Amino acid sequence: MFSSINNILVAIDDFVWGIPLIVMILATGIFLTVRLKGLQISKLPLAFKYLLSNESDGKDGEISSFAALCTALSATIGTGNIVGVATAIVAGGPGALFWMWVAAIFGTATKYAEGFLSIKYRTIAEDGHVVGGPFYYIENGMGKKWKWLGKIFAFFGLCVGLMGIGTFTQINGITNAVNNFFDANNVHTVSLLGRDYSWSVIIAGVILTLVVAFVIIGGIKRIASVSQVIVPFMAAAYILSALIILVLNFKAIPGALVEIIQGAFGIRAVAGGALGAMMVAMQKGIARGIFSNEAGLGSAPIAAAAAQSNEPVKQGLISMLGTVIDTVIICTMTGLSIVITGTWNIGLEGVAVTTKAFQLGLPFPAQVSSCILMLCLVFFAFTTILGWDYYSERCLDYLTHNNPTAIKIFRWLYIVCVFIGPYMTVSAVWTIADIFNGLMAIPNLIALLALSGIIVAETKVYFDKLKK
Repeated sequence: MFSSINNILVAIDDFVWGIPLIVMILATGIFLTVRLKGLQISKLPLAFKYLLSNESDGKDGEISSFAALCTALSATIGTGNIVGVATAIVAGGPGALFWMWVAAIFGTATKYAEGFLSIKYRTIAEDGHVVGGPFYYIENGMGKKWKWLGKIFAFFGLCVGLMGIGTFTQINGITNAVNNFFDANNVHTVSLLGRDYSWSVIIAGVILTLVVAFVIIGGIKRIASVSQVIVPFMAAAYILSALIILVLNFKAIPGALVEIIQGAFGIRAVAGGALGAMMVAMQKGIARGIFSNEAGLGSAPIAAAAAQSNEPVKQGLISMLGTVIDTVIICTMTGLSIVITGTWNIGLEGVAVTTKAFQLGLPFPAQVSSCILMLCLVFFAFTTILGWDYYSERCLDYLTHNNPTAIKIFRWLYIVCVFIGPYMTVSAVWTIADIFNGLMAIPNLIALLALSGIIVAETKVYFDKLKK
C-alpha cells in the first residue's frame, strides 16, 4: 500500500515539475524580458550600485534592502547549488550548465518583477510590521475577487516550509554530511525507536535545533541579522574554493566551455541522437536552474517586502541580483569545477560528484577538501532553514489575518520538525514538499503576467526621471 502511494506521489511530482510548468516559468521570464527591454542586462551595473550602497530610503519596512536580499538568498542558496548542479550535469551532461544560464538570464527579469510588486503592494499589519509577497500583490493588485488565489499560494508556501524544504530535507542533509565526514562507517551508534543512529547525527541534530530555535524565536530582524553575516561569508568561502580549482586548472577552462556548448546542443551525440541529447540537457538544466534560484516560485518577494525601501524599481533591481549570485555565479562555479575535473561521468551521484571534484581540484589533502565542502553544505542548509521559516510565517500570517498566537505556535512546531528531521526516513515527505513547491509557482506566475503592464509602465517612468 505504502509503495503504491509513493508511486502515485512520484507520478504527481514528475507531472508538476514536468515540461508544462518549466515552459510556463521560462515563457514568463522571456515575456518580461521583452517587455522590460532586457532590463536585467542593461541595468545590472545600477543594481550592484544600489546593493553596495545598502541604503534605507523608506520609513516603511523592517530591514535594509541588503538584508532583505540576504534573507532571500539564505533560502535559495542551499544544497541545490552543490548537490543539484551535480545531479543535473550527471543526468544531462555538461550541456545542462548552459541551459541553467539560459534559465537564469530570463529568470532575472522574473525576479525583478517579483521584487517590484513586493514593495508596491505590501501592507502594514495592525501591529506595525510589514507584510507582503505574492498573496498581497494578488489581492491588492489584481483585486479582492482574486483573494482566493492568494490563499492558495499561502497554503502551498506554508506546506513547503513546514513539511520538507525548510525543515526535514535541510536538517537531514546537514546531519548526513556531518555523519559522512565524522563517522562514515557508523562505528559509534545508539539505538532509537528500533533503529541505529550515529552519535554524530544525534549531536549535530540537537546542536542545530538549539541554534535554529535561538534565531527564529527572534523573528525577521534576527533572521536578517544572522543572514547578513552567514550568507556573504559562506558564499565567499565557497566561491573562493571553486576559484582555486579554476585558477589551478585554468588551461582546461576553454575546453570545458566548448564541452558545455557542444553538450547543450547535442553536437557530440551520435548521429540521430543530437536532438534527444539536447532535449535532456535542456530539461535538466532549466529545471535545476529554476529550482536553484526560485525565480517565478514567489518565495523571494516575501523577504523583499520587508525592505526599508519605498521605491519598487530600486528593490526590483536589488532582488534580481539574487538570481545572478545564486545561478550565474555560484552554480557556474560548481558546474565548471565538476566539468574540469571530469567527475560527472565516473559513476558517482549527488554530493559525491562535487566532493570528488573538490578533492581532485583543490591543492589540499582529500580530508581537508571534504571538510571544506561539508562546512559549506552545513551553512547553506542552515540558512535555508531560517529563510523558509520566515516565508512560512508570512504565509501563515496571511491565512490567519496576522494572528500572533498562531505564529508563536508555528515557530515551536517548526523547531520540533527540525529536531525530528534527522530521523525521518519516509521518502513521501520529500516528494510532497517538492509538489507543493512547484504548485506555489502557478498563482505567482498568473499574478506576474496579469500585473506586467503596471510593472512596465512604472519602470519606464522611473528611468525617465532618472535620466532627467
